[in-house]
Amino acid sequence: MSLLQISDLHIHFPTREGELHAVKGLNLNLEEGETLGIVGESGSGKSVSVLSLMGLLPRSARVSGSLRYRDQEMLTMREAELRQLRGDRICMIFQDPMTSLTPHMRVIDQVAEPLRIHRGLSKRDARMRAIDALEEVGIPDAAKRAYNWPHEFSGGMRQRVMIAMAMISEPELLIADEPTTALDVAVQDQILELIRGLQQRHGMAVLFISHDLLVVEKLCRRVAVMRRGDLVEEGETQQLLQHPQHPYTRGLLNCHPSRHEPGSRLPTLEDLEEKLPDQASPDPEQPRREAQP
Repeated sequence: MSLLQISDLHIHFPTREGELHAVKGLNLNLEEGETLGIVGESGSGKSVSVLSLMGLLPRSARVSGSLRYRDQEMLTMREAELRQLRGDRICMIFQDPMTSLTPHMRVIDQVAEPLRIHRGLSKRDARMRAIDALEEVGIPDAAKRAYNWPHEFSGGMRQRVMIAMAMISEPELLIADEPTTALDVAVQDQILELIRGLQQRHGMAVLFISHDLLVVEKLCRRVAVMRRGDLVEEGETQQLLQHPQHPYTRGLLNCHPSRHEPGSRLPTLEDLEEKLPDQASPDPEQPRREAQP
């Protein structure tokens, strides 16, 4: 039994121009302890898909299909049941920790909050665990800095705080939605290494969302590529990067600076989209790779 099964997931939003079909029949499985990357440009449906899993879409969204966690259907769960899973068994970290952290609440109490809500720990005991969690994610002098406000931390340190908050309840599944995008390359690598180390020590599964295939390569064993709400390619990360079958996947790789000489003009996603039909299909000259189970 998979830890997470996404089957025929469709997500619609009402707009002034009519209904937007944001996710179109997504099918994905995630096993216990596995790392899976979902890659695509803005508007591809990757973040919307995981927000549906967390029950964080606006009420106007129309969601159909199946989201099963340990064979429990999440789309039909009562809010209280979903809330019990969210922040306890399933946790999420976001791209911008400054907007995710409460500015008028000390860091220690934000990190401790999941233990007070889900485990019923006292304020003192939860704070002690919070300091341990901050130490584990590499916050220097954690016992002292835990009492600081979020604005007193750098961007990289705020992201570590968010990871500590997500990890404190020892989740089975960590969802990371573009957690390194706003960080410089050196800090980005530190955060990826931190997530990798935590995943290995705690044995949790990781669902990692990114627009960058080469970032996903550093962390994920398997990757799924989305475009305009469709899953266009899925497979083992190294195989997919070395032999991409879909023109959109090849285009994403070709847009990366590492693929070009310094100073040369980089192709953009706009350039790529101009060359692809509205619903690009795999290159007919390439053998088709089936999605991995």
